Amino acid sequence: MTDLPRRHQRAKGPTAVRHGRLPRRRAAGTVMRILAAAVAVVAVSVGSVAAYAVWDVARSVKTGVVLATLPGHTKQAIPNVGAIQGGVNLLLTGTDSRSNLGGIYDSADEQDASTGEGNNDVTMLLHIAQDHKSAMVISFPRDLMVEIPDCPAPTGGGTVDGSSSAMFNTALSRGGLPCVVLTVEKLTGIDIPFAAVINFNGVSAMSNAIGGVTVCLATPVTDDFTTPPLDLPAGENTLVGDVALSFLRSRHGVGDGSDLGRISNQQVFLSALARKVVSGGVLGNPVQLYGLAKAAVENITPSDTLTNPTTLVEIALALKDTGLDNMVFMQYPAVTDPDDSNRVIVDDTAAQAINTALVNDQPVKLTGTTGRAAEDQAGTGTPTPAVPAAPDATAPATTAPAPGDTSTAPATTGPIELPSSITGQTAAQQTCTKGNN
Repeated sequence: MTDLPRRHQRAKGPTAVRHGRLPRRRAAGTVMRILAAAVAVVAVSVGSVAAYAVWDVARSVKTGVVLATLPGHTKQAIPNVGAIQGGVNLLLTGTDSRSNLGGIYDSADEQDASTGEGNNDVTMLLHIAQDHKSAMVISFPRDLMVEIPDCPAPTGGGTVDGSSSAMFNTALSRGGLPCVVLTVEKLTGIDIPFAAVINFNGVSAMSNAIGGVTVCLATPVTDDFTTPPLDLPAGENTLVGDVALSFLRSRHGVGDGSDLGRISNQQVFLSALARKVVSGGVLGNPVQLYGLAKAAVENITPSDTLTNPTTLVEIALALKDTGLDNMVFMQYPAVTDPDDSNRVIVDDTAAQAINTALVNDQPVKLTGTTGRAAEDQAGTGTPTPAVPAAPDATAPATTAPAPGDTSTAPATTGPIELPSSITGQTAAQQTCTKGNN
C-alpha cells in the first residue's frame, strides 16, 4: 500500500467537480439487468425462435474473468438454473477504453485518451434482496478517493500493489475487473460474485434494440462537448443510439456540470428504462428480448460466473417479483475532498447506512432529493442540497465507522431510512432532467 492518508469527511458537502472537454464516451448503467431479463424470457419461451436465440446469445458470450476474493471472504457457489437461493450482488463497470472499437476510436486522439483496460468511468452495484422483494442500484462516483486493495495482476501471477488513497476510477486500469470488484467489496463489506465490463458500443446497441427510451426534460439540455452534440427541447424526448449515449455521458449539459450531476441524470434515464422493460411489454416480446440479449453480450466481458446464460436466467427470476417502487437507485454518498476540490471523499456516516443495509439485506427508504440534475415530474422540484456547514472546531471529536466496517451495526427490522444526504429515486418515481442553463 502507499503511505497516503485515507481521507473521509462527514460535514462539508461536495462542490461541482468539473472537467475539460470530454472525448466521446458511452457510459452504461442498466445493461446487466436487462440482459438477465432478456435471456430469461428467451430461455423459457417455446418455439424455434427462442431456441435459436438462446444458442446464438450463448455463443456470443466472451471468456469470463476470474474474480479474486478478499481475505476472510468466501467465494460464493453459483446455483443451478431454477434453483437460485438468496440475494444477488452484481457489479457493472463501464470502461472508457478505445481499444479494438474501430471507427472514430481509431484516431490518434482517441487512442491517446484511453486504451488497454481503460478506467472504470461508470460503476454500478446491483443488490437483489434475499426475498427478491427489493433491489438497490448504487452508483459510485468516478472521482471518489478510496482505498484500493492489493489486486491480482491482470497478466497472471503476482500482485498489483494497492493504495490507501487513490481515485476510484483507476481500479480497472490497475488490476482489471477483479480489482474494481475488490475495491467495492472493501468499501461496502459485501461479497460480489457477479461482475462485467461493458465497452463504449453497448448502450448504443441496447437503446436501438429496445426502440429508444423516453425521458422527461424540465428544461432544454444542450451540450457541445458530447459527440454528437446535444440540443434537446424541454418536455418528453425519445433517446436512441448515439443520442442516448450523449445524454448518459453529458456533464456540461445537465445539473451543475459535475460528475455527481451526471449520476442523477443517468438515474432519470435508468428509471424510465426500467418502467419500459417492466410495464411496456418488453418482457413479453421474445424477439425484442433476443435483440437486447445479443446486443448486450456482444459488448460485455463477464466474470467467469456470468458466462453461462442460465445464470442470467436465475438473476432475472430473482427480479421477477421486485416491483418498481421497491427498486431504488442511489449515489454512494460523498463530500468534497478538503485537499482537492476536484475530488470527493466518502461521507462516512451516510455510507455506513448503505453498507448496513447491504450487509443485513434490508430494504431502504430514501429521504433526500433526487440529486443535482433531476426533479420530480409533478413540478414539486428537488433542489440541489445546500452545502452543510463545517463542523465546530471546538466540539468534541467523533469517529464515524469506516466504510465496509459493519461489525457494530445492529440488525433492525423493516426498511432502513437513509440520511437525507443520500440522493436518488425509485424506478416508479417519474423525474425530469434539469439542464445546466
